[in-house]
Amino acid sequence: MGPAVEAHQVLTVIGHPHRWELLSQLARSDRRVGELTHLVGQPQNLVSYHLRELRDAGLVSSRRSSFDGRDSYYRLDLDRCGRLLCDTAAALHPALRFEPSGGPSPRRRGRAPRILFLCTGNSARSQMAEALAEGRYSPAIQARSAGSHPKALHPNAVKVMSERGIDIAANATKHLRRFERSHFDYVVTLCDKVREVCPEFPGEPAAIHWSMPDPAAEGSTDDETFPAFERTAEELEVRIPQLIARVFASQGGTADDR
Repeated sequence: MGPAVEAHQVLTVIGHPHRWELLSQLARSDRRVGELTHLVGQPQNLVSYHLRELRDAGLVSSRRSSFDGRDSYYRLDLDRCGRLLCDTAAALHPALRFEPSGGPSPRRRGRAPRILFLCTGNSARSQMAEALAEGRYSPAIQARSAGSHPKALHPNAVKVMSERGIDIAANATKHLRRFERSHFDYVVTLCDKVREVCPEFPGEPAAIHWSMPDPAAEGSTDDETFPAFERTAEELEVRIPQLIARVFASQGGTADDR
């Protein structure tokens, strides 16, 4: 499929108002079909049809919920959207060629925004997310993590972060109750199970969900699960900069993503 045809296709796909609204919702958070039906005010069969069109275009993917296996979460591939829109502009005229941003630049305006990452055990996903956000964007942001049922830090989480130059070996795992009176700007749940029990935090922080499977559940030994930890780290390395870009954009005083 040539670039011109692909450019024409992406404009046709995203140009439909219902599909654009679905993309806008998924740009904020992973969602189930029932949630999208409510958010866009359209019947489920119509939402499912447009989601299928977006999946066929490679813009949206789905994962089976770890909380309810009968349900699925949909996720927007924001990087692919960016690349396709760049190709679309270049296909119209070479002078319009541009590249997606390599990542957000920290903007200090007042206090640093605070982000809380949550998963069930606080032993892998949320620890890795906190480490990547803090390690690469502090002091422009403050990141913390916790779990609904904390357990020991997984050695593979330590290993994959060490390979990225971040040492989390001495990190303690924490119960989310520790932060129930704390103010955050964003609360990010990385586990379908913890999303269902996530309490309300003071100040009505923006709630974001990333439906990410537990890498420790993909094998019975550390060697067997390590590839899953690598995939988790790679996904977080894509999603964290996207989140930080959203955080910095909102520092200008807009609240449309809350």
